[in-house]
Amino acid sequence: MAQTTPNHTVEVSGWAALEPSGDIVPYLFKRRENGENDVTIEIKYCGICHSDLHYIKNDWGITIYPVVPGHEITGVISKVGSNVRELKVGDKVGVGCLAASCLDCDFCRASQENYCDGVQFTYNGVFWDGSLTYGGYSTLLVADRRFVVRLPDHLPMDAAAPLLCAGITVFCPMKDNGMLASPGKRLGVVGLGGLGHVAVKFGKAFGLHVTVISSSPSKEEEARQRLAADDFIVSTDVEQMQAAKRSLDFILDTVSAHHSLGPTLDLLKVNGTLIIVAAPDKPIDLPSFPLIFGKRTVKGSMIGGIKETQEMMDLCGKYNITCDVEVIKPAQINQALERLARNDVRYRFVINIAGEH
Repeated sequence: MAQTTPNHTVEVSGWAALEPSGDIVPYLFKRRENGENDVTIEIKYCGICHSDLHYIKNDWGITIYPVVPGHEITGVISKVGSNVRELKVGDKVGVGCLAASCLDCDFCRASQENYCDGVQFTYNGVFWDGSLTYGGYSTLLVADRRFVVRLPDHLPMDAAAPLLCAGITVFCPMKDNGMLASPGKRLGVVGLGGLGHVAVKFGKAFGLHVTVISSSPSKEEEARQRLAADDFIVSTDVEQMQAAKRSLDFILDTVSAHHSLGPTLDLLKVNGTLIIVAAPDKPIDLPSFPLIFGKRTVKGSMIGGIKETQEMMDLCGKYNITCDVEVIKPAQINQALERLARNDVRYRFVINIAGEH
């Protein structure tokens, strides 16, 4: 999409990786002036996503340095463009993974901008004016109004921030597979981490019978007592897995480590569906027999478009759903990233950007 090239004169403080060492350092850079379709957001909080680690270290070979990560952004609007009607100064808003798309393809017209061939991400992307996008590890963001969502007033901005990625990642497959209107159906959630714990909360809100499937027996009390999961299966316990065969209608697999889908597939009923929402570095093992003999489906899912993200956020407001977070200061980003690499967080780190200024 063509538009007038804006002036990049707004100086912003942020935190960036300058090369693949993995170190995040203070970084000053410039953002564009607020355009006619833009809003300027004073960033209050930004979640740390596991994908930030991959970009920082160039694990996927696509990082453009310097990279300012962060796509789980919440803040307050401080300026609006002349074409902006639905948002105003003072509004609490969020920005997720998407910064731009072509706005004209079949996917964009269907409010599925995330599948547009021209989609650009909130960081490490290229905006319409040709400039590199920088993310939420910073004090200020200028965003096109069409890629901004409103936050319910009563949701805390720190605990709501990871909903912009982790939340929408599990919400979309639940919506696509009819789980929002299937109370009593049985959902299995593989992995109780940043994605998994939100999936459990959604499942309970939508009236599903939720079973957590984990390799860590120590997580059972957390799953049952704090998150109100109905059942818990230790995936390494052969007897428990055998006892639960053909008991689930749906399974959301949130595990990013390499694993086989065979034992998990056996937990599905005939015609059941397993949805993969994580991205392991290596191919997942998918044996054919559990598929053939159970007439089961395996499919993938990613984040949603902006309309779906707003729908999710509104439902989070209705059911008072937020993420369980550990709030840190910007000076603690590197320590948090090291802990995240060891899965030492319950369940999401969030940077208090405003707390330092």
